[in-house]
Amino acid sequence: MSALSGVASISFAADTIKIALVGPTTGQVAQYGDMQFMGAKMAIEQINKAGGVDGKQLEGVVYDDACDPKQAVAVANKVVNDGIKFVVGHVCSSSTQPASDVYEDEGVLMITAASTNPDITKRGYQLVFRTIGLDSMQAPVAADFIAERIKPKTIAIIHDKQQYGEGIATAVKKDLEAKGLKVDLFEGINAGDKDYSSIISKLKRANVDFVYYGGYHPELGLLLRQSAERGFKGRYMGTEGAGNKEISAIAGPASEGLLVTLAKAFDEDPQNKVIVDAFKAKKEDPSGIFVFPAYSAVEVIAESMKIAKSEDPVKVAETLRQNTYDTPTGKLAFDDKGDLKDFSFVVYDWHQDGTKTLAK
Repeated sequence: MSALSGVASISFAADTIKIALVGPTTGQVAQYGDMQFMGAKMAIEQINKAGGVDGKQLEGVVYDDACDPKQAVAVANKVVNDGIKFVVGHVCSSSTQPASDVYEDEGVLMITAASTNPDITKRGYQLVFRTIGLDSMQAPVAADFIAERIKPKTIAIIHDKQQYGEGIATAVKKDLEAKGLKVDLFEGINAGDKDYSSIISKLKRANVDFVYYGGYHPELGLLLRQSAERGFKGRYMGTEGAGNKEISAIAGPASEGLLVTLAKAFDEDPQNKVIVDAFKAKKEDPSGIFVFPAYSAVEVIAESMKIAKSEDPVKVAETLRQNTYDTPTGKLAFDDKGDLKDFSFVVYDWHQDGTKTLAK
């Protein structure tokens, strides 16, 4: 089956409203796609059980962009050609940005539950939204914690040279410098590389005691493991793109003590118990960072269609900006750019068994 084809469907009823669920089902960060698909599918299931949208059932169709910008554009065009007017996705910022150009031009409403790079919504588009916070919300949380709690002597910031990773790394650097802290090393590594001995040697020579990493878990996991193997003792902090159980599988004991900035644990909110129980009944893990934001993305699309009494993406977009929504991720309100007016990130201590606790 082609990677660009719809590979899964929630419902095959004739009278349905289709929502494209777009992200990686293949590649190194496919688990982030899994989180988004899981949350969106559960929302579709729950909404359909409650009667759907004005009597119509929602139908989710999954597309794989492999977190690759070129494939993301091809997928976006496939979504358009398939006649789907609503999208929950994409996941990686570098894929979301070019895909959103297609959706805006073709009148398709897109809500990403995972892409945090601010540039995505800086272009004045009317059909692009997100139910996750921005790097500009996450970076200050990291910088405050580093400056006030860690108080390192020598700071390094490493990134993966990608839109998401370099973007948030740059934001953290700016915030740290605004607090009077010096960033002694700011360097990029190549995503997908397997040997990071060169950068680790550089960290050791510079006597770095704290490393902030902008990027995803595959590279950070290797950095952690290889740092331990090579005797580098500096502490690491990662982004929400690194805070998942796979990093423990890669780094093993070296992942103990990693700091990560994540959204608060929506699965631990007592108000979400019914949804959490529904996930667990399917033997699904609701703890992934993008699970509940994806659930909320579907929910606000459905609610906006009901309020607007329309399936016209332009009218639904206008409605999204005019209302506040009670969702499993809290009360959501969107600004003119399509960003959330409020979203909270917190710092967690990561543990080698793949669990996390609030950092103190």
